[in-house]
Amino acid sequence: MRPAEELRYLILAVQREGNRMLAANLRPLGVTPSQAEVLRVLADHQPLTLAGLGELLVCETGGSPSRLVDRLVSIGLVDRGAGEDDRRRVALALTDDGRRLAARVAEVEEQLYGTIDDLTRGTPVAEALTLLRSFAGAFPSGRAVVRRGGQPASAP
Repeated sequence: MRPAEELRYLILAVQREGNRMLAANLRPLGVTPSQAEVLRVLADHQPLTLAGLGELLVCETGGSPSRLVDRLVSIGLVDRGAGEDDRRRVALALTDDGRRLAARVAEVEEQLYGTIDDLTRGTPVAEALTLLRSFAGAFPSGRAVVRRGGQPASAP
């Protein structure tokens, strides 16, 4: 197997296993990993327009998280309100229930990060991050990570 192919499949394998662990731990909370990401992004950056939310999401590649938001609005976790500067723009914010659930989602994420820390202890994580930043930075999802506070790829 050539290195590029192995890298592709290793990234896919790690992503799938991480998502399975996350989904299993979110199941008791009644949300999917994608819905959980919306809750966490809103908890950190609200209020946001739909487009603004889309620029910060990694789970949605189409740039329009309207389906996810519609579901979260329908179950009372997200509120659509008028924008501060322009009443025609919709501002998305968490409801009280949404804030409580976002805090529980953060706890689940911390458990996952602990597992990742355990699995990567003693390995060159900084080198892996450099590689992944370089690779992901060429794509919208990678740029979303940077907009959310991740480090950009180092200049050559």
